[in-house]
Amino acid sequence: MLQEQDRSWIDSIIGKITVKMDTVSEKSRHKIPYTAFEGNHDDKASHNASGFDADGICWWTNGFWGGMLWLMYHETGNEKYKEIATISEEYLDRCFQDFYGLHHDVGFMWLPTSVANYKVTKNPESRKRALHAANLLAGRFNLAGGFIRAWNDLEDGDTRGWAIIDCMFNIPLLYWATEETGDPRFKQIAMRHADTVMSTFVRPDGSVHHIVEFDPFNGGVVHTYGGQGYADGSSWTRGQTWALYGFMMSYIHTGKEEYLQTAKMIAHYFIANIPEDGVIPLDFRQPAEPKLEDDTAAAIAACGLIEIAKAVGDLERELYLNAALKLLRALDERSDWSEASDCILQKGSESYHKPRNKHHHPIIYGDFYFMEAVFKLKGNDLYLW
Repeated sequence: MLQEQDRSWIDSIIGKITVKMDTVSEKSRHKIPYTAFEGNHDDKASHNASGFDADGICWWTNGFWGGMLWLMYHETGNEKYKEIATISEEYLDRCFQDFYGLHHDVGFMWLPTSVANYKVTKNPESRKRALHAANLLAGRFNLAGGFIRAWNDLEDGDTRGWAIIDCMFNIPLLYWATEETGDPRFKQIAMRHADTVMSTFVRPDGSVHHIVEFDPFNGGVVHTYGGQGYADGSSWTRGQTWALYGFMMSYIHTGKEEYLQTAKMIAHYFIANIPEDGVIPLDFRQPAEPKLEDDTAAAIAACGLIEIAKAVGDLERELYLNAALKLLRALDERSDWSEASDCILQKGSESYHKPRNKHHHPIIYGDFYFMEAVFKLKGNDLYLW
């Protein structure tokens, strides 16, 4: 159970979010932000707007701005949030036309936009978009290996057998498609992928691989990769959170007990590695220097921990809630609530081996999951996954 001081803190954070989003939503009305430059949201929607660009309109994070707006609409009832969310959803139609920029991350793109819109308004066009995206995702399933293929052909290597932990957040689009249509194929693919991840990505200590390569013709693990973490065998923190919360998403949609137990196992590993100050590093096994951090991992973990707390009994609940609160309070202390920045969280990191300018900067999904976690604690969240 939350203490009175926790509830007061939650109310104060929601107040600050409401003030910030009231201004920023209007300022970025016609944008799809990813990060911010000199405090101002960038715009993936206008990046090479005249043609295909996988780093522009088809960028994998382009659903989170719409998701933030739907969270605000659910919280406030203010019609402007619905209007602005619809703008970004319609921009994403260009991705269907371009096609080549789409890959496994269509769940990240259309769950917080079209599925959210359809859940709230029953807009038939949103339903059509979401089902189209679900079919694209299902089409990436590899029968031999039992996984959903990550990315498309990359210039520096063959990725036909690659799967990544991030995709645990995309498969809820398939669960939704089965729930919406009654066609079991989507759920069957999602569960087969989750089962494969459970047996090949999750290590005995609860840490996870970022990338696993399978033989795309015969199945079986070929190799593992460190991906966006420090090295193969290390512990990229955002990857831990994709797994922690991702398995909870599969548990919520299926009720399969193994998914809950896997989420708890990963959560115990994560909680054991939270530093005293609650600031999450980019990789739990990175060298002491440089001291790289990732606020987005903290926000995602908090969401997953809160969902686990909902699913367990009274004796366990406090462990997960207290860990989530520690992470969120640390994020609050490090956030920018002023008008100087369009973003709330300021220290997201994309990848350990990226250049310095890819570390410790705002990233849109950090703000989304921070907001989602706080609304979960209030008990009035719009569940978009």
